[in-house]
Amino acid sequence: MSNRALVLLVAAGALATTTLADTLVLRSGRRVEGDLIGVRGSTIEFAENGGSSRRYDRSDVARIELESSRYGDDRPGSRPSGLRERSTSVAAATPWNDTGVDVRAGMDVYFDATGRVRWGPDRQHGPGGEGGSRQNPNRPIPGRPGGALIGRVGDSGPFFIGDEKGPIRMRESGRLSLGVNDDYLQDNSGSFRITIYY
Repeated sequence: MSNRALVLLVAAGALATTTLADTLVLRSGRRVEGDLIGVRGSTIEFAENGGSSRRYDRSDVARIELESSRYGDDRPGSRPSGLRERSTSVAAATPWNDTGVDVRAGMDVYFDATGRVRWGPDRQHGPGGEGGSRQNPNRPIPGRPGGALIGRVGDSGPFFIGDEKGPIRMRESGRLSLGVNDDYLQDNSGSFRITIYY
């Protein structure tokens, strides 16, 4: 058996006997087990096993190993814990609904949207919008489904959200607004209910 295989086997055995936990690996080589609370700016907040929560400077941390089963799955795009969240309503008849959330360029934001809106005669859909929707050059995002959930930051161009659950990386910094991908709002009714994780 190679040295590498032996190391992996010993590591697997050690993991099987320990309690499930996140692990903070410091640049000094020290490993701290517990629960990741959040990462904000240059600060990482971590609750150590058997102790209280503590803040670490990001420059002192080599990596964070998340215990994937705690967060539902380990697929790319699954939402991490410890994010702030805000619930808001997106009225279909309002061009841009202010969420009260300020974002930074490069930040990943997650959306969980429910509900249905009526956005035209015989047109009623959920956040993903109308399947097979034709391109309409007058919509905020012409090539995307009509009636779908969209967003923008400040006065920048809109981006598509739909019923996407994975992270959407913000291209700009500023206030986040949400709306419906429709060019004629006067006959719209209903709203989406959104929880924003950031």
